Amino acid sequence: MVATVERRYAPPFHPLHVLLLGGVVTLFLGALLSDIGYARTYEIQWNNFASWLIAGGLVLAGIAVVCALIGLAPSRRTRNTVLHAVLLLATWIVGFFNALMHARDAWASMPGGLVLSVIVVVLACVATCFAVCAPRTGGVK
Repeated sequence: MVATVERRYAPPFHPLHVLLLGGVVTLFLGALLSDIGYARTYEIQWNNFASWLIAGGLVLAGIAVVCALIGLAPSRRTRNTVLHAVLLLATWIVGFFNALMHARDAWASMPGGLVLSVIVVVLACVATCFAVCAPRTGGVK
């Protein structure tokens, strides 16, 4: 007889979706660190780095939002998957406004750009937490 182990938690998302989320968090965190570097040194190149990192984060976040919306199929919908999709969409929207803030002159983008970068990183981390720690909807047999 084969013994089966019943697992309490398993991510309901495809591993590619979780990989995209890791890229989103990394790119937005890099933008935050670039904003901190600009706030400390006033070197304009840090603001350019942040703008490019935000653009890359928005591309990956857009693909991840589409994956999260696909994950909202009625058979797989849980409270955590809905919260994940909403938080990821909020991350993309705030990230878009952050990109618009960074498109301004370097002097005009601070301190608003730094504040928006912090908000985007926090939203991305919480959305990733909901994706990775979502409870499994069925048992393993």
